[in-house]
Amino acid sequence: MTALAERTEVAHGYRAGRTLPLRVELVRQLKRRRTLVMGAVLAVLPFVLVVAFAIGGEPDGPDDRVTLMDTATASGANFAATCLFVSAGFLLVIPVALFCGDTVASEASWSSLRYLLAAPVPRARMLWSKLAVALGLSLAAMVLLPLVALAVGAVAYGWGPLQIPTGGALDAGTAAQRLVIVIAYIFVSQLVTAGLAFWLSTKTDAPLGAVGGAVGLTIVGNVLDAVTALGDWRHFLPAHWQFAWADVIQPTPEWGGMIQGASVSLTYALVLFALAFRGFRRKDVVS
Repeated sequence: MTALAERTEVAHGYRAGRTLPLRVELVRQLKRRRTLVMGAVLAVLPFVLVVAFAIGGEPDGPDDRVTLMDTATASGANFAATCLFVSAGFLLVIPVALFCGDTVASEASWSSLRYLLAAPVPRARMLWSKLAVALGLSLAAMVLLPLVALAVGAVAYGWGPLQIPTGGALDAGTAAQRLVIVIAYIFVSQLVTAGLAFWLSTKTDAPLGAVGGAVGLTIVGNVLDAVTALGDWRHFLPAHWQFAWADVIQPTPEWGGMIQGASVSLTYALVLFALAFRGFRRKDVVS
């Protein structure tokens, strides 16, 4: 009777919402080597670009087009914006795919997923905890790059207004506000990659397959966007709007492209996250 009473007390004290706290999951993910390596890569990139500009001279935009690359060395703010410009299309895709694609599949590859669920951690609770931490780390990666770039650029090129390639300038305070908006938009635009990686992570026991699949599908989207024969169909591709944030780096910002891009990205992301939760709820977990 005593043992039965003790088991009953444990059952009454059980709270599904207290299982796998975000703090515990965050600490686990921060200690992983891939998190540290990815953070180091993003922190080193601005130093690499400074050295490249010092060796190669003044940067030029591709194909004689006027881009942020032309004003990269004008100030620290310009250098930070340039780092976002050169990395948003691919480099920032990798941490998002890594953090979101590795999160569930890694547990399965370690054969610890079934033991985690037997803790017992409800499946939905586990997914929410892992997704929240993965998205938090993805956002941290996107914030880390421009912060380091701003500091490095200020030392290398001085602190000053953000020079707009097409003419004009934004004072330091306004430039900082616009860069915050840019980072927020890039994060929203990368939610499609996050959704792909997370959904694949619930479908496979191979973390590399989930991460690689998300990166590969993102590249396919970029390739399709380059096919001008698709016409207006490209507007339904998240990749079509990935650089819409450039309209904010203007004296008078334009919001139309960012609103359309955010709408497309959020729609795809919500569908993919819903598929991940629905499929994992019915999945026979044996790993």
